[in-house]
Amino acid sequence: MEKENIAVGLDIGTTKIVAMIGKKNEYGKLEILGVGKSKSLGVARGVVNNITQTIQSIQQAVLEAEANSGYKINDVVVGIAGQHIRSIQHTDYVIRTNPEEVISGRDIQLLIDQVNKLAMLPGEEIIHVLPQEFKIDGQSEIKEPIGMYGGRLEASFHVVVGQASSIRNVGRCIQSSGIELSGLTLEPLASADAVLSQEEKEAGVALIDIGGGTTDLAIFKDGIIRHTAVVPFGGNVITDDIKEGCSIIEKQAELLKTKFGSAWPGENKDNEIVSIPGLRGRDPKEISLKNLSKIIHARVVEIVEQVFTEIKAYGHEDPRKKLIAGIVLTGGGSQLKHIKQLVEYITGMDTRIGYPNEHLAGNSSEEISSPLFATAVGLVMNSIENNSNSAYKIELKEVAVEAARQVAFQSVAQAQVVEGKVEEVSDAIEEEINLETETTENKIKRSFFDRYVEKIKDFLDNAE
Repeated sequence: MEKENIAVGLDIGTTKIVAMIGKKNEYGKLEILGVGKSKSLGVARGVVNNITQTIQSIQQAVLEAEANSGYKINDVVVGIAGQHIRSIQHTDYVIRTNPEEVISGRDIQLLIDQVNKLAMLPGEEIIHVLPQEFKIDGQSEIKEPIGMYGGRLEASFHVVVGQASSIRNVGRCIQSSGIELSGLTLEPLASADAVLSQEEKEAGVALIDIGGGTTDLAIFKDGIIRHTAVVPFGGNVITDDIKEGCSIIEKQAELLKTKFGSAWPGENKDNEIVSIPGLRGRDPKEISLKNLSKIIHARVVEIVEQVFTEIKAYGHEDPRKKLIAGIVLTGGGSQLKHIKQLVEYITGMDTRIGYPNEHLAGNSSEEISSPLFATAVGLVMNSIENNSNSAYKIELKEVAVEAARQVAFQSVAQAQVVEGKVEEVSDAIEEEINLETETTENKIKRSFFDRYVEKIKDFLDNAE
């Protein structure tokens, strides 16, 4: 077993679940070793509402990431979001027993532990305690108190709070999937790590992560997190509106949105029409692109206005709190055509689309550099900061045996073979693998597994 600092992030979203395995290369950039993606079943608006389906989706994403990378996952850092998340500002202090000693990390940890004991509303739990600025003996605006002298150490904190039951449900899904939970991170903070530069955080920036079920907001100023919020609307409500407004099925509505949708109705001419196949023998439907963009526009305006209300609540109009770097959009919803222009129009703030490629190694695929994967990349970065060793390399033969076993048992279940034959199938496969692995040591991947699927099918046909 090789000792490497391998990090794993798991993004449990409303539309997709992504497991991402990565490590830091010699240039300090993030090298992605494998990605697994599965359709998210059992999650609504960022909250788990069906444990069994969520476990299956997590296992599918984890298996795919392991097969792509050749690493076995032990534990993961998970992103948490959902409408139950709220944040509060809190100030606390400690009186040091010996002011003649310099302030150390232990004093700060003592202060953070004190805040962690704060009484919350029934059923709520503290997720993050983020120190913002420190005060020593009345001297304010200290960003780094370690190494200074002082008797009274005071700090203002940004405290992120969530529903204890929702957090526990996520933990249960992870453990039932056969992996450990090594850390929880608020999703907008993970996305911020992936797409924002330090200069933007200093100047003042609002990160808006438009996901499938929720839209997450994180505001930074002077390099410090100032405000976080989760709005319980995302890309899925736009799809639902298209489905209702055009009387079509969800799959078609999603395709219409991603291929032809625009957040700016003026862009489409009246005569632009797209034809959609009718259901079973019915005539095709003709949909005007102008109407489509009007439906999308109405909902996007609603989402952006809710987020803008949160930005105003932070105090953006105060000259000292001004967000000079404007807004950064990320997440799957940021890929909607003309959304950047619409956000600029509504908020009057400079806007750009945030891609996670700044921290990725040069050889990363184009797909991983997409805003869709911003949260997953941020979670892997978070896992690296924890110096975690979340996965280890597995031998080629192990990967082959495991994958073949998976296929075998699925086929056995489908064919309903009697119990005594299951072991024969498994033994036969292992014998075949032992013969094959030496010769195909360098060629394992799809073709390798496909051959075993064929062999298993033949075996089962003969068994009958």
